[in-house]
Amino acid sequence: MLKRLRVGVLASGGGTNLQAIMDNCAAGRINAEVVVVISDVECGALERTRKAGIPAEHIDRRDKKRYPTREAFDRAVLERLRAQDAELVCLAGYLRVMTPELVDAYAGRMMNIHPALLPSFGGQGMWGHHVHQAVLDYGCKVSGCTVHFVWLETDGGPVILQSAVPVEEGDTPDTLAARILPHEHELYSQAIQLFAEGRLKIEGRRVHILPAASQ
Repeated sequence: MLKRLRVGVLASGGGTNLQAIMDNCAAGRINAEVVVVISDVECGALERTRKAGIPAEHIDRRDKKRYPTREAFDRAVLERLRAQDAELVCLAGYLRVMTPELVDAYAGRMMNIHPALLPSFGGQGMWGHHVHQAVLDYGCKVSGCTVHFVWLETDGGPVILQSAVPVEEGDTPDTLAARILPHEHELYSQAIQLFAEGRLKIEGRRVHILPAASQ
């Protein structure tokens, strides 16, 4: 039995991608376990974590006495990730812009899911329904989701996997988001499993998916 990959998750919202990751870990579809979930706000993701019996950490971004700077906040996040020996960090609707110290500490070991086909409709301000509204306003016929490694540039890291989803006549941000979400759940779990198997190799901007080891 292969050692299970220890995954830390950073989240700021409802936690549906987190739930899919936890469910797939429990079902054995991912050879990993979520060992800690950290959020800057009290949110649905932390509720899901507590119900699953997994350590849930709320680091209050408004506590300026403890965390007067972004650097101080991110050091606290990094401390909790290291305390749980997290080997891979997954962002799941995490809405903070991270500092170089945190990103560099997990270089090549931090992933994010974005609800569009990067590099289109990414960057500052492009999160949640803002993304889907922008896709519709542009008149795109196809959207989708992207799992990528995290670099300092927002949504700018190397692409691991993408899934395309058609934009239908009459779509709203809500209907488009609902059609893309199941693809996010599936794609993120696939990317984590590839990482757990040691099959992702970064070369510059490209991520190569290596062949599966022979049985």
